[in-house]
Amino acid sequence: MERISNYVSRKSGFSKSEIFLPVTTKPQSKFRVKALLGHCLYRRVVIWTVVIIVLLSVTLFNPRLTARSRDVLDLVHGAKSETKTVATVPDDIGLQKPVGTEEEQPKKIEGQVQRPGEEAIVEEENYEQYEDNESNMNGPKWMKYKHLDGYYNGLRSLVPFSEYRPEYPRASQAEDASQPTTHVHHETLPRPTVYTPQPDYESDQYKKTHVPVKPCYIDEAKKIPALDIYAYNGVPQGQAKAGIGSYNLLGLREDVCFDRFGRYGPYGLGYDLDVGGTGEGLDTEHEGNEVVWEKTGKISYEGVDWAAAQERCFKTNEARFLTGNDTRDFELSQTGLQKMDRIAVVIRTYVGFEWTSHALLNFRAMVNELNLRSGGEYDVHFLLHVRDNNAPIWADPGTVQEILDYNVPPEFHGLCTLWSEAQMKLYYPGNFGDTFENPSNGDIHGVYRSAHMPLQHFAMMHPEYAHFWNWEMDMRWTGSYYELFDRLGKWGAGESRQGMWERASKYYIPGLHGSWENFTDLVAHETRAAGKRPVMGPVVFTGKTALEKGENFMPESCSHGKDMSQCGVGEDADLITLNPLFDAESSGWVFAGDITGYDTKYDKPPRRSAIVTASRLSRRLLTVMHEETWRLHHSMFSEMFPPTMAFHHSLKAVYAPHPVFLDRRWPQEEIDKAFNGGQDRTTNGHGSPFDITNEHNHKGTSWYYNSEFAGLLWRRWLGYAQMDGRNDHGGRAGEGTLRGGKADEENPDNSGRLCLRSMLVHPIKWENPAEQG
Repeated sequence: MERISNYVSRKSGFSKSEIFLPVTTKPQSKFRVKALLGHCLYRRVVIWTVVIIVLLSVTLFNPRLTARSRDVLDLVHGAKSETKTVATVPDDIGLQKPVGTEEEQPKKIEGQVQRPGEEAIVEEENYEQYEDNESNMNGPKWMKYKHLDGYYNGLRSLVPFSEYRPEYPRASQAEDASQPTTHVHHETLPRPTVYTPQPDYESDQYKKTHVPVKPCYIDEAKKIPALDIYAYNGVPQGQAKAGIGSYNLLGLREDVCFDRFGRYGPYGLGYDLDVGGTGEGLDTEHEGNEVVWEKTGKISYEGVDWAAAQERCFKTNEARFLTGNDTRDFELSQTGLQKMDRIAVVIRTYVGFEWTSHALLNFRAMVNELNLRSGGEYDVHFLLHVRDNNAPIWADPGTVQEILDYNVPPEFHGLCTLWSEAQMKLYYPGNFGDTFENPSNGDIHGVYRSAHMPLQHFAMMHPEYAHFWNWEMDMRWTGSYYELFDRLGKWGAGESRQGMWERASKYYIPGLHGSWENFTDLVAHETRAAGKRPVMGPVVFTGKTALEKGENFMPESCSHGKDMSQCGVGEDADLITLNPLFDAESSGWVFAGDITGYDTKYDKPPRRSAIVTASRLSRRLLTVMHEETWRLHHSMFSEMFPPTMAFHHSLKAVYAPHPVFLDRRWPQEEIDKAFNGGQDRTTNGHGSPFDITNEHNHKGTSWYYNSEFAGLLWRRWLGYAQMDGRNDHGGRAGEGTLRGGKADEENPDNSGRLCLRSMLVHPIKWENPAEQG
């Protein structure tokens, strides 16, 4: 295993610089009243300014003075709206008071999720219950909210989902009295079972409509079949529910949880290098982990070639799939049995990335779960950025091999496609014209401003794929990758085009907005109340140039005379993002004006953006982007170009509201104020959560590029002790008290190792504390 262990390096580096948050836990120097009580005019101005601000703050932000019912569940019969209106607004439109939780019956772990309607959380807001009375800091409001502890309840506190009572959002007082949360402590650990989110390929029902799926193997000798992961039926008692997004809506299971060994044990966690593992997890609590190797033994990954395994799996199941050739695919569609599109998961990496053992585990899981366990439905690729523009990566195989040897573990070599900025200048030559703004001062072909260019090129070179997931190295998913990507794709196909841009611009908060149907009605009503028409079809603006083949991307279901609520239903989404699609104009987002190639004598073109580039893009969207780049020399900042091209050319785009967790006890209405605080209660325009002065609100979430909570929770789940980020000044990452770790999880009085429901966490910049140096 020396070849692999050579890549398992430790890295350091953590920056706590953030101009809008406290940067120290040291007590602030005492306020010197004497310094202001002089005859100086400036001092008197300061005194009166402070007094006025305090009085206004007390008046405006005292919930007893300003709070009122904002009920979105009773959409047709409710309270007065605060929205600036052009049309008459009924009295009942607003935001709902927070509520309790719905109860579901536990489900078999092999089955598919049921999707009952979600109910909003009904509870009288008492803001004092959310705030930490011991906090004396003067930072952002959210830092005063109490931290949540239930995330760190372990396997000994596991309960069936029907008995689960979340710590947050809180239930109503009536429910608290009738169904108090009881302390749960099992003397023996529960036993995990195989988790299978893929269809039952052996069932008669599946075989009746699909080409049979043949098994795939990791090794060429067909001795190591595709691996299963393990999950636990139930959830640790008290663990918080997501503050934003939904499991049920997307078809994701929330009645099961994953510990680190059930998730990563099959891929080498928990056993040593000399028997083919990674050596990680040996220094953490591990009671009962041997169950994950009972059927397969501990797999040796010495000599594994994932590219070869992936190709063998596809060839074995080639008859299942469409080809990307329109003529051939039409012929295949006439054969009776359903044929499937193939999807590429393209992970962006770079020369100099420090591979660790945990990175190996993560990407082994990705290939096994997406390709081998699905019979070749997905392929995984690495798009490797070569920073040396003089390296002849498209001409000399020897150079390519040398770069791979120094930068990528051997088991992933065959999955890598190399690219450089010099190559992009050859592929997209010419003068790109003027730029409205260039805050980064980067080159238009540079990866920072135009990370979409190599993905466009990759798509043009791979016609066999219908969709491309754009992924990053520092993202993790605690559950099965197949479940994540499969369910998001199916949910996106089921969404209507009617009101899609308006829904996508708003965070979905189930505890406030209720069911998705209610949320949809609310967004439609707010749009009308603002005097706006929903976006439908191509966007027209001064200076727009048509595509060569026109812009007829609207499906038949959107034709005149059709039921517009069904417009686009059943049509695969061209773009699926994991954060809202917001109007960048006047949003305060730093890169909102990074627009190149458009005539600067006109206004900036209308545009949409989604922070964090992780998303699924269709072949036709990437083809449109490719033409806009090579023929029209148009480009925008990486997070803005794909959504804007979909916006301009009437392609189907959705924001998938996946579960996002909060580290503190936010009042439900305060979540909405912070995350939907833009124009018309969305993420658009002034007040956007993506304004540089508002982005601090994401620090305590599980999914955003500047999150501190994501890394803390992930490392605790891996079994490492972490500073809990708590102190009298609100708390930041790396501060507070050391909690968790081996001794804590082994303590018989504690609840054992963590078990989390499937969730996305980002960014994960390091995993084992030794990587900090």
